[in-house]
Amino acid sequence: MWRATTVQACGMWPFAAGSGSPMTGVPLGQHLFTGATVCGDPLNWFTRARYISNPSLFMLGMPGLGKSTLVNRMLIGLAATGVVPLVLGDLKPDYADTVRALGGQVISIGRGRGGINVLDPGAMGAAAVKIGGEAGEVLKAEAHGRVLNMVAALITIVRGRPMDDHEQSVLSAVLHHLRERTPVGRAALLPDVLRILTEGPPRVRAVTLDRGDDTRYRDAVDPLHRSLLGILDGPLGDTFASETSTRIDPDAPAVCIDISGIGEADTQLTAAAMLAAWSDGLGTVAASHALADAGLAPRRWFFTVLDELWRPLRAASGIVDRIDALTRLNRSLGLGDAKITHTLKDAEALGTDADRAKARGFVERAGMVVCAGLPKTEMEDLGKVVGLSRREIELVSSWSSPPGWGVNGENEEPPGRGRFLIKVGGRPGIPIKVAITDAERRLHNTNTRWTPNEEAAEQAVEQAAAQVARAAQDGTHAFHEGPGAPGTETPAGRWTA
Repeated sequence: MWRATTVQACGMWPFAAGSGSPMTGVPLGQHLFTGATVCGDPLNWFTRARYISNPSLFMLGMPGLGKSTLVNRMLIGLAATGVVPLVLGDLKPDYADTVRALGGQVISIGRGRGGINVLDPGAMGAAAVKIGGEAGEVLKAEAHGRVLNMVAALITIVRGRPMDDHEQSVLSAVLHHLRERTPVGRAALLPDVLRILTEGPPRVRAVTLDRGDDTRYRDAVDPLHRSLLGILDGPLGDTFASETSTRIDPDAPAVCIDISGIGEADTQLTAAAMLAAWSDGLGTVAASHALADAGLAPRRWFFTVLDELWRPLRAASGIVDRIDALTRLNRSLGLGDAKITHTLKDAEALGTDADRAKARGFVERAGMVVCAGLPKTEMEDLGKVVGLSRREIELVSSWSSPPGWGVNGENEEPPGRGRFLIKVGGRPGIPIKVAITDAERRLHNTNTRWTPNEEAAEQAVEQAAAQVARAAQDGTHAFHEGPGAPGTETPAGRWTA
C-alpha cells in the first residue's frame, strides 16, 4: 500500500476530491459524510487558523452522548502542545483521572477533604514579590482586589444579596490593615478579619465615619461582623476558615480542582467552592502572564473547562457574573475555555432577567458552538441564536432518539452517541463522528457508579463461600452431638435466613 498526495497520485487515481474539513488543532474525529479527518479546538482555531475571533467553545446536548468525552480529548491534545488545562471545579469528577495521567495536580475541596483560604493571594502574591518594583506593586493591588471580591462573594452567598457599598469600603480597609501587619510568608485568615473589626484600628474607623463614637462604629460594622460569623460558624466555615490545604502549582502541566465530594443539595458550599476555585485558578493565570511579561518565565496558554454549567449557574448569581466577565476577557487573559451544559433552557431557569440574559450571551459570544443530540424544539430555539439550516436541525434532532430495544439483551448505544455538529458563525456546520480509544475509555467514564466492581464481587463471593463452609461445619457438629445434648450449644443464628 502506498500513500501520496492528490497532486502526485492524480493520474493513477483521478477521483480524489478535497473535503474542505479543517485540519488545524486537536484531531477530533471523522467527517460524518466524507470520512475525512476533522481537527479543531478553540485555541488553535483562534491563534493559528484564525477561524474564530474568540477562543471559546460552548457545547450543548442531551446526557450520555459524549459531550465531556469530546472536551476531554481536546484537553489531552492541547496538553500535548504545552497548553495548561485548568478544570476549576470538577463536579462529578470527570477529569481528575485524565489530569493525573498527564502528570498534573488534583486538589480536593470539601468538608474533611481540603479547603481554600480566600485571603491568601496565592500565586499572584508570590509573583508580585518575585517581580518587585512598580510592576510588583500593580500585581499586589490586583491581588488585593481579587481577595476583596472573593470575600464579598462569600458574604453574598450567605446573605442571599450583595454587600452594601460602605461595607465593601470597610472590608477593603481591614484587608489593607492585615496585609501590612501580617508577616511575610504567612497569609491572614477570616478569623483575623473578625479580630480587626472588633479592635477597630484608626484606618478602619476612618471609613465608617464614626467620628470617635463607638456606637456609630458598631452600627456601621455589626452587619458585616454578623455575616462573617455566619460564614465561619455556618456551612462554609470548615472549608474557608483555615489555611489552604494545597496550593495550585504554577508549573503543573494540568490542574483539576475536584469538588465532587460536596453534596448535590449543598448549593451554598458548591457556589462558594466554585467561586474560590475560579478566583484561585485565574489568579494563577494572571501571575503566570505577569512573570512572562517581566521576562522571568516562559509564556504559557491555558484552557479552562466548566462542565455541567447549569449547576454552578443556579448556585449563586455571582457565578454568572464571573463567567460573563471571563467570556469577555479571555482573549486578553491568554485563556481558552469550554463550557458544557444540556440545553438553552438551563439559562431560562435562573432567578433574574439579568442573569438569564448574561447566560444566553455565553452562546452568542462563543467562537465555536458544538451540538450533540437535542430535541427538535431546542434546536429551533438554538437556530435563532447560532443560525442553523433545516437540514442541520433535522440531523442533530435525529441524534436525540433513544437506543433501540435490545432483543438479545445486548447493550445498544444511542444513535447520537459520539456524533456532533460544529458551528462557527454563519458557516455550514461540520458533522463529525468521534471514536474513543481504550485509554480514553479508561480515563473518562462518566458512568463509574453503574459499572460493576468485579474485584469487589469476587471478594463477596469468596466471603459468602467461607461463611457457608463455616455454617456447614458448625451445623454438622451440632447434628452429630444432637440439639440440646449436654455440653453442646445449637448455632441457631447460622441457620436464620
